[in-house]
Amino acid sequence: MTLQAPSESMDQDLIRRIVEAALLAAPQPLTLTQIAALFPEDELPPPGSLEQAIAELRADCATRGVELAEVASGFRFQVKTDVHAFVARLWTERQTKYTRATLETLALIAYRQPITRGEIEQIRGVGVNANMIKTLEEREWIRVIGHRDVPGRPELFGTTKTFLDYFGLKSLDGLPPLSELKDIPELEPQFPFDLNPPGVANAELTSEPNDEAGDDAEPELNNE
Repeated sequence: MTLQAPSESMDQDLIRRIVEAALLAAPQPLTLTQIAALFPEDELPPPGSLEQAIAELRADCATRGVELAEVASGFRFQVKTDVHAFVARLWTERQTKYTRATLETLALIAYRQPITRGEIEQIRGVGVNANMIKTLEEREWIRVIGHRDVPGRPELFGTTKTFLDYFGLKSLDGLPPLSELKDIPELEPQFPFDLNPPGVANAELTSEPNDEAGDDAEPELNNE
């Protein structure tokens, strides 16, 4: 099959508007491949034009309340951090909060993946409630990515693209260092991270204000 030449009428302004509209209409991030598939074969965008459109749209957002970000699953428009607290008032559904123990488990998986439940327990010094793992799996933030080659072949856990997308990250390399975890101060002094791997998430991780039950308490989903 012979590919037809790109249409000369497909100017950059139209391409940029198509890309913008697609990203606004899509319910999930879009890759460049997915965006390119929107164009018919007789109107293919010139090489580099989609990348240029992305760059132009990013520049257009410089003084706006939204930004065009690249996350693990592709590109998406998202609310900027400095106005997020105001926009969040539009959502009547109350934000789910997780216990400190659940957040510590998530942080350990993000830092030390692949990691087993037993290794998490060894680092935290307490047992890991099965509901913690279930909660994080149901949220699609973690998944089983293999088994440790030791007796019993325990499951190895790692984070997912959904985890990266939720926290606005393109890859694990974008995770901040542990010292920047302002909202979970309990993590920094006690976890022996040998390899200085990247840290986990941001202000979206909110610890319970009162965690009197202890680190091994069952994770709770509280609506406040």
